[in-house]
Amino acid sequence: MQRWRGLEEVPGDWGRSVVTIGSFDGVHRGHQLIIGRAVERARELGARAVVVTFDPHPSEVVRPGSHPPLLAPQPRRAELMAELGVDAVLVLPFTLEFSKESPEVFVQQVLVDALHARLVIEGPNFRFGHKAAGNVELLAELGRRADFEVEVVDLQVCGEAGDGKPFSSTLVRGLVSEGDMTGAAEVLGRPHRVEGVVVRGAQRGRELGFPTANVETVPHSAIPADGVYAGWLTAGGERMPAAISVGTNPTFDGTSRTVEAYAIDRIGLDLYGLHVAVDFLAYLRGMEKFDSIEALLDRMADDVKRARELTDGA
Repeated sequence: MQRWRGLEEVPGDWGRSVVTIGSFDGVHRGHQLIIGRAVERARELGARAVVVTFDPHPSEVVRPGSHPPLLAPQPRRAELMAELGVDAVLVLPFTLEFSKESPEVFVQQVLVDALHARLVIEGPNFRFGHKAAGNVELLAELGRRADFEVEVVDLQVCGEAGDGKPFSSTLVRGLVSEGDMTGAAEVLGRPHRVEGVVVRGAQRGRELGFPTANVETVPHSAIPADGVYAGWLTAGGERMPAAISVGTNPTFDGTSRTVEAYAIDRIGLDLYGLHVAVDFLAYLRGMEKFDSIEALLDRMADDVKRARELTDGA
């Protein structure tokens, strides 16, 4: 899969494309439906499937300080799109100047001149251009003038986790913030992931016999509610069952909120400086302040036992 940042990186001889446009944060099941349809139609038409997305998130540029919690950084989104069969991802740098472009200019520069769109696939609530003035009806009208078609994919609704609401990144963020990892996985189609670099912490886990990877997460990451979770720690291509702690370590009167993952039954791991991924499978319990180190160790041993059971074969 090809990856381009900016229109100038699109090859001049790029052929006809089937295109879908959006932030696609999380590449959840609703996104997968739209992207999958674009790939399917591209194969039928002998064209190539292209996803157009933006960086940074448009809301942060238009309303500084309003960046939503991030479900997946751009490299992770590209990986997920590649797994769906996408031929290329075009990341458009989102600036104030770009935000002021009219729908007509966006269509001409991106869809017509750069990507030679034959078909554009979108959901019914798609908006584009200055002040989100463009919608799927306008897109279809512009497509008729520019020789491309528009296909609208109906939004799908979630089951129990989403209470019948459409799949959306906003829904996932809400579930993650509540610590509902099962619900988040239902909407995402996989466990929620947090990424970052392993840094040195207080090293209390090592002293207690449960050495943890202290993950300095990617800025704006959607961090689950404080508590202890079962999941996996992936480092250097190896996926390891893990017990994960999110919070401030109240037993030690901590103040900084951290994400720490203990790779179960692994001894002597040296992960400092590595970029790792933490996948959250299930919520085990809330964050607690214990009266003694012995009580904390007993609970940690129980957490590890439950995490081992839940991840075994999952």
